[in-house]
Amino acid sequence: MTKSAQFLLILTSLPDKTSAQKLAKILIEQRLAACVNILPSCTSIYRWQDQIETANEIPLLIKTVQERYTAIEKLIQSNHPYELPEIIAVPLDSGLPDYLQWVTRETTEKNT
Repeated sequence: MTKSAQFLLILTSLPDKTSAQKLAKILIEQRLAACVNILPSCTSIYRWQDQIETANEIPLLIKTVQERYTAIEKLIQSNHPYELPEIIAVPLDSGLPDYLQWVTRETTEKNT
């Protein structure tokens, strides 16, 4: 495993497939994430402003490195239709070394 990078799995959800695809593409284009999985629609039940809400949402799984977290958080907030988007970062303790090296390579800014 690459020792210099701490790896993250970032979770967020969007209200529709179009906005999920748009955000995923921006994350990859800007090399903020190596891979974004767009999962099938799920039903979320939550309390918001003292009301119990039910919503269909599209979950995203974002694979990245710790050093890209702040930029990802800002990007999600600026491209997300919700007033308070879900942004949860889960640290990854281990993984297939070759895969984690690929994540590091894909999230490194290239000089072009």
